[in-house]
Amino acid sequence: MRRLHLAGRLLCLALSTSGSALAQQAAEPPQETPAQDTGAKDTGTQDAPEGEPFRVPTVEVEEKAVAPEPPDSASRRDPSGALTVIRVDEFGGAARDTAAMLSTAPGVTLQDVGGYGQSKSLVVRGASSNGTLVLLDGIPLNGAGGIADLSRVPAAMAERFEVLRGGAGARYGSGGLGGAINIITRRPGPDARVAGELSYGSWDTALGWLSASGPLAGGEALVLVHGGTSSGRFPYLFDPSPTLPGDALIEQKRTNNDARGAGGLLRLRRELGRGFSADLLGELSFDERGLAGTAQNPSEDARQSGGRGSASLRVMGTLPGGVRMNARAYFRRDEVALSGGPWSQSEPQVQQLGGVELEGQVLLGGWHALSALVSVGGEGVTAAETAEASEGDPAWLRASVMLMDELLLWDERLIVAPSLRVEQAGPYTLLSPKVGVTLELPSDFELRANAGRAHRAPSFLELYVRQGTLLPNPDLRPESALYADAAVVHRTEESLASVGGFVSLYEDLISYEAYPPGAAKPYNFANARVLGLEAEGEWRPHPLISGTFSYTLTVSSDLQRDGRFYLRELPYRPRHKLAARVMGGPRWLTGRMEVVAQSAHALTRDGSMSLPGRAFVHAGLSSTLGSRPEFTVSCEVKNLFDARAEDFVGYPLPGRAVYLSVSGAFSGTDSP
Repeated sequence: MRRLHLAGRLLCLALSTSGSALAQQAAEPPQETPAQDTGAKDTGTQDAPEGEPFRVPTVEVEEKAVAPEPPDSASRRDPSGALTVIRVDEFGGAARDTAAMLSTAPGVTLQDVGGYGQSKSLVVRGASSNGTLVLLDGIPLNGAGGIADLSRVPAAMAERFEVLRGGAGARYGSGGLGGAINIITRRPGPDARVAGELSYGSWDTALGWLSASGPLAGGEALVLVHGGTSSGRFPYLFDPSPTLPGDALIEQKRTNNDARGAGGLLRLRRELGRGFSADLLGELSFDERGLAGTAQNPSEDARQSGGRGSASLRVMGTLPGGVRMNARAYFRRDEVALSGGPWSQSEPQVQQLGGVELEGQVLLGGWHALSALVSVGGEGVTAAETAEASEGDPAWLRASVMLMDELLLWDERLIVAPSLRVEQAGPYTLLSPKVGVTLELPSDFELRANAGRAHRAPSFLELYVRQGTLLPNPDLRPESALYADAAVVHRTEESLASVGGFVSLYEDLISYEAYPPGAAKPYNFANARVLGLEAEGEWRPHPLISGTFSYTLTVSSDLQRDGRFYLRELPYRPRHKLAARVMGGPRWLTGRMEVVAQSAHALTRDGSMSLPGRAFVHAGLSSTLGSRPEFTVSCEVKNLFDARAEDFVGYPLPGRAVYLSVSGAFSGTDSP
């Protein structure tokens, strides 16, 4: 762990020196950069107050100081990328879930174990869950296994989600085979404000959060605490004789499916003078849940508990000569403990990572913008059992250099953005190139296209850590993806429409295969091809009516030259996925309805098992009264028609659920 300790010292040094050093630089104030996202669901001209169920577009008549978007926001890191921005407040007073909101984006499929607090991960453009990078304000959340569990990220912390589809290796590094998701936490404001929300519903599910923000010591501060609990004892249909078709199903209740969690968020922002600002973030969370197992193989005593702590310091500003600069130091510690059942561990598994990065951008000659990023850090993991090849607890040094040039041609109607990242992830050297193009067309149309290559280095678990019957393999090679996409976007003040296609070729995929005498071991086994169509739109014909829509067609093919698998569709990749939502009404009575559907798809590589298609309908009503204070009451019905379904291999999903929510907010000044 010597390298990890070195990264920790670098972090401490950066935290103690970066603010004072950069405050002495002379620079002009950074300006707000408008989002360049293509297909973003970010509407309206200003942020809505927390808890407001429906936001009416307004015309801003007075300039208001707003913190500029950091250079690592998805719309600035990848200006031509297929990006969808999802704002939490767009979901009104609905009982909100991070994974469920993210799954409404095109190209994104949710993998759900079922119920509040149970494991939830995402498949983006056919890449495995460990091939999607998930970041919390730029800090990687993918654990030692390479999969980010979104159930451990409550929606209460988030202001918006940036979903970047397509290979993200050039802009974000190892792990972004299918895309990258950046969770942007709530930001403090200049005015004093207190807000909170409490929800209660089916299966004794209770969720709540409370936040306070406003001026503090010459800057702005936000403090947020959140918590939730659920028994998870929802009913489901069980087949006692799966080998006998047509036999009667019986209703049972999930056991050992309870979950609880709590945490907090602290965010401080301060102007340092001469155009520089500092943003400090601290996050802490704890959770515990039962691991209920599948319907056919339930687990009565398997439990998981964990905790996460993270911190980052970002300093932004403009140096003499017009160089926009972003410096950041970060650290994260994640602990997971398993007890009972077949996966019990004698000691918790702890992952730590930290690093520093410096990014700059400058406009040269008025026709091209150069960007560069340098980062260095380390990560390590402790485990009860490790392979001898790791020589103890495995630890890596990570470093990367990224360069991008945005060529602004034809009066900036044509932008060509080539980029390249060279990354050292432990023993692996990864080269990720990309080129993106954006072309402004007549009549509010826009064309964007991207092509490149991305990689995912094997995780510590796959390389070194033995877990029960899962064996490590230190000879694994990195996975990689060749990808290309193109889309046409039409945008007006009232509407947005985007239609495009994509193709990805995944190489050296890692999968666990049977290893005598009864264990499983990971191997680089095959290639796969995924191509498809993505469409999304938004329409606001009237200030009191809005609707959103997304559709994804995914056609996947296993390219392993084995007659059992060759050209079969990959498991867990539904061919069709649809999400649509409509909202309408005044503040005092707002109604909403949402439909989320997906087609049947295979559960095994040989196609012998499949998961039926499903459609969930959600509906709700909200009523908001007053402004100082503001008070909202909401009722939400999830799975209105009580559709009974499963996800993964036999994990039941909840049926109909009803939630009541009460939220309120008080501001020290009039809301805009």
